[in-house]
Amino acid sequence: MNKVELNPDSGPAAKFGVFLRGLREERGWTQEDLAVAIGYSPTHVSAVETGRRPPTPRLARELDKAFGLDRVFVRKALDVKDSALLEGFPEYVMQESKAAEVRLFTLGIVPGLLQTVDYARAIATAAVERDSITQQQADERVAYLARRQVNLRREPSPVIHVVLDESSIRRPVGGGRVMADQLDALTAFARLPHSVLQVAPYAIGEARPFDLPVNILTLANRSLMSYAESAQQGHLERDSDAVRPTLTAYYQLQALALSQAESVALISQLREELP
Repeated sequence: MNKVELNPDSGPAAKFGVFLRGLREERGWTQEDLAVAIGYSPTHVSAVETGRRPPTPRLARELDKAFGLDRVFVRKALDVKDSALLEGFPEYVMQESKAAEVRLFTLGIVPGLLQTVDYARAIATAAVERDSITQQQADERVAYLARRQVNLRREPSPVIHVVLDESSIRRPVGGGRVMADQLDALTAFARLPHSVLQVAPYAIGEARPFDLPVNILTLANRSLMSYAESAQQGHLERDSDAVRPTLTAYYQLQALALSQAESVALISQLREELP
């Protein structure tokens, strides 16, 4: 049977799985042995080890009993549950920091890579107020974003293509001052020698190929990787062949979007209209 390689950097669930597999193999147990010991199926054990299924509190307690540990798995399961980052995103960011080209599409909000600290904090604070995340998770998101933005300043600089749905620049976030600073940051980004900034106007209607945010990386060896997410789930695609149709759709989106000059003019106009 082929052994699935695990990357603990791909997310909290994968990190849990790597720890579980390592401890199981250290004991000389098969997945079937462990399944019998904890009262779960071998398929369930395999799914947890490969990060395809998050560990539940009950599973974590049974694992602690089987391995004779004092709440080690329980604490690690809580880390998975409490993480502010969706599965696959940490690995995506790691690859983003080395990519030759980065392509982003967002709708509704400015992409994290281009958010000002105040803009990012306003979004995180709103999530706390909705009780979607904790204050600790909000602080983690903002701090993580700041570390990620170092990618813009590295050498050699990656070529960064950004297409913003028009809703991203029209949706007010954080009040007039925060929004003004964010729009100024976008126009400053457009002036960078390695950037391309475009707005996809409402007028393209149903021709817009994406209904969710999409990130596409071209790595130094010209292989491709993509990351897309909904509110509760992230998906990292590492197969270049599987990413190519998404890249083609991105090129089609760029052809429909406003030029960079037109996009900056629209952003500047919205900036002037702010109170």
